[in-house]
Amino acid sequence: MKAAVYYENGAPDVFRYENVPDPECHPRGIVIRVEAVSIEGGDTLNRLRGALVTKPHVVGYQAAGEVVEVGSEVTNLKVGDKAVTTGAYGSHAELRAVSARAAWKIPAGMDLKLAACVPIPFGTAHECLFEFGRMKKSEVVLVQAGASGVGIAAIQLAARAGASMVLATASSDARLEKLQPLGLTHGINYQRDDLVTEVMRLTDNKGCDVIVDPVGGTTLQASILSLAYRGRVSMVGQAGREPMKVDVSTMMGGNRTLSGVFLGAEIATDRVYGIIQGLIEDVAKGELKVVIDRQFKLSEAADAHRYIESRQAVGRVLLVP
Repeated sequence: MKAAVYYENGAPDVFRYENVPDPECHPRGIVIRVEAVSIEGGDTLNRLRGALVTKPHVVGYQAAGEVVEVGSEVTNLKVGDKAVTTGAYGSHAELRAVSARAAWKIPAGMDLKLAACVPIPFGTAHECLFEFGRMKKSEVVLVQAGASGVGIAAIQLAARAGASMVLATASSDARLEKLQPLGLTHGINYQRDDLVTEVMRLTDNKGCDVIVDPVGGTTLQASILSLAYRGRVSMVGQAGREPMKVDVSTMMGGNRTLSGVFLGAEIATDRVYGIIQGLIEDVAKGELKVVIDRQFKLSEAADAHRYIESRQAVGRVLLVP
């Protein structure tokens, strides 16, 4: 099969488009013929400095396609089904092997490109808001990196759950404007405005009840300083690629909470597996929206990663074999 591979970590230019051996199907797994790859933020971080589990390495968390092989112990999927898959690596290829527990059946008639974008971003946003953020109706929610996959999902889920106000940050007014139809109440341009000052102005100095922060670094410090009394931050990534050094001294006096969130730790549990299947069905029904910014050929993986790192995208960037 063809795949976008690399032999060493580094900038997007490390990608090579080459023939590699087809993946093998585990007795409890499946193989899909990939039709759409949703590039996740973690894919770019892994390319930059993640472990090369295979060599040449095929990076990538998430892809959707047609099931072409099923392990002898698998009962929930069959050859010919359409499925969206997740895994630690392997999405940037024409074929992808995963555990059947890391695959969700796509409803009949659903666009595979939309399905390819659901499990990790929407599942992560759901965990940040509800499982760890304990969001309740009428609370104020702030979503850092609102134009990201997790950000777009979190804005919609918070609005649907009855947040009194949904705030989000992005690097330009143009990007923030594209988030308005998704349920955004107020956008904050972090390139121009001080986040904490804006949050306090918009909330009458009360702060935010729940904050989803996939950026980390200095942004995480601003999130902490933007919390209301008993506010909760769900820290879910390090997209900013800065050292994670924060002062948490302001949290005690306000009975505030900082939680680390990693979807992968619980993605195979019945609870999370079922939540993700429900989110896929919500997108299929049009109750939640996937935003696709651009798509590239699989052979153009370097260009796609470079585009993501330019921070121009609003929503998902796809690779299509």
